[in-house]
Amino acid sequence: MANSTRVREFILLGLTNNPQLAIGLFLILLGIYLLTLIGNMLIIIITLVNAQLYSPMYFFLRHVAWIEIGYMSTIIPKTLINTATGSKSITLAGCLAQMFLYFVLGTTGFLLLAVMSIDRYIAICNPLRYPAIMNEEICCLSVLCCWIGGLSLILGPSILFFQMPYCGHNNVVNHFFCDNGHLIKLSCVDTSLLELIDFMIAVFSLLGTLVVNLVSYIKIVSTILRIPSITGRRKTFSTCASHMTVVFVTYSSCIFMYIRPKGSSNLDFNKITALLNTVMAPLLIPFIYCLRNKQVQDALRTELRQWVGFCKR
Repeated sequence: MANSTRVREFILLGLTNNPQLAIGLFLILLGIYLLTLIGNMLIIIITLVNAQLYSPMYFFLRHVAWIEIGYMSTIIPKTLINTATGSKSITLAGCLAQMFLYFVLGTTGFLLLAVMSIDRYIAICNPLRYPAIMNEEICCLSVLCCWIGGLSLILGPSILFFQMPYCGHNNVVNHFFCDNGHLIKLSCVDTSLLELIDFMIAVFSLLGTLVVNLVSYIKIVSTILRIPSITGRRKTFSTCASHMTVVFVTYSSCIFMYIRPKGSSNLDFNKITALLNTVMAPLLIPFIYCLRNKQVQDALRTELRQWVGFCKR
């Protein structure tokens, strides 16, 4: 190692080596990225300006939208630049920063989804106590704890990553972004401890928050089934269906990527799974919450009518 040149940049192999396919991928990724930005910004704006949506559920949803914008922006702009220019390089500092932000935002998002499931549990199973329990101070504190939790879980392993040496003969990353699993394989030193820490954090942040979601929704479903009115059951269930869909889409891809037996991965299939996780999940959130939520649809129509009326003056 003493005679090796230290790595100053990595080579990201990206999604494809075919120039014609790269053009199509660039256009698709750019379109999805812009749609995601517009959709999530729409959620943020509508939950801020419309008084009908001043509730804990939409307060948390607004923060989820911010996280999804940051989560996708950590990966996709660099991927678009590399795809458009044909460049495959990323600096060591840029690579480590991308990895750090990716996992901080992702972990914070999982914690926030768990908080949202608890919020729905209290709203449906304890409706009379809901306004007192989920007040503004508790909501703000919950979001703050999610951010602190996400940062705390990722900061320790990231410090180890930042101190880890990478040797010049081994700097090719077979991915379209700097994922921790690929960087571990490129290190010059023994990474057994770091792999164990990463696996434990993945189990806690993924399976731990998934258990919270599952327990909350098992209790919610049992409460819904006791509602005597079919209309009431359908209306109550519809308020949770959007969140349940987001939980399924988000967790299924991440569990496959980060919780699996060592050596069982297929690199090309991992790229597809990572693409679904980093591109499709953030895109689906505004569509799921807007298209399946009548309250959001009504708020959008109200704000649109007011905006059209203002423009006609």
